[in-house]
Amino acid sequence: MKNIKNAQSDLVNDTCSDCGSYADIGAVIDEHDTQLVVSFTGDAAQAEAEAMSEKAKKRFDEIKTEIKSENSEVTLLLNFAFSAEKMIFQLENGI
Repeated sequence: MKNIKNAQSDLVNDTCSDCGSYADIGAVIDEHDTQLVVSFTGDAAQAEAEAMSEKAKKRFDEIKTEIKSENSEVTLLLNFAFSAEKMIFQLENGI
């Protein structure tokens, strides 16, 4: 167990001597991690990107979205106001 603690980053506060599973939430969630990039391919890629963009806009007031098309790939950029919003959206939509 001592070797595990010595190998950890200073950002991790592992205080569980039995399982080693406790970590400071700040080491897991970065407050500046607010952008989600989702790529779509196939015939319905544009429609799927637009549908997800609308879903995000209905759920979060201050979100900014952008859809980019390049070759056969459509990329949706979602910029959330807070990293927690990004995580909530990912969990709700299985991303």
